[in-house]
Amino acid sequence: MHIVTDQDRVHLHRCVELAAEAADNGDQPFGSLLVDANGLVLFEDRNRISTGDPTLHPEFAIARWAASHLAPEERGTCTVYTSGEHCAMCSAAHAMVGLGRIVYATSGDQYRTWQREFGNAGAGVVAPLPINAVAPGIPVAGPEPSLAAAIRALHERVARNREGTS
Repeated sequence: MHIVTDQDRVHLHRCVELAAEAADNGDQPFGSLLVDANGLVLFEDRNRISTGDPTLHPEFAIARWAASHLAPEERGTCTVYTSGEHCAMCSAAHAMVGLGRIVYATSGDQYRTWQREFGNAGAGVVAPLPINAVAPGIPVAGPEPSLAAAIRALHERVARNREGTS
């Protein structure tokens, strides 16, 4: 596990903003950035699964964008920042496209714990594997404890909205 730096935290804060935007639009609160080796944000997205396509995760969108817009040697020097640890689908896409480091604000374990607390403990359709169980060669940093409360609050708001209580 690698360390989350101060510069990483700047990008993770933007991921939280994107996650809030997703929640505001009826989606699960996840947001992600693709940043090049010079610190330039190349692409950002938020979860869009409310469209009916369950693959519209921001991390998957980043992999697709990178495959279409970056040379393979550029992809490996980029960092993906995300509000929540990649699911198995997104970890696989990340590795298959050849992207570099991943930095996440909250872990899959945190997410699953929160979902149980909110009464949404149903089993997902994909095994809850850590990034390196799917993509062992990817450098990973996270979670970032300073952002956990904000992200948990977003997930709680979405869960309460789903229940019809605000």
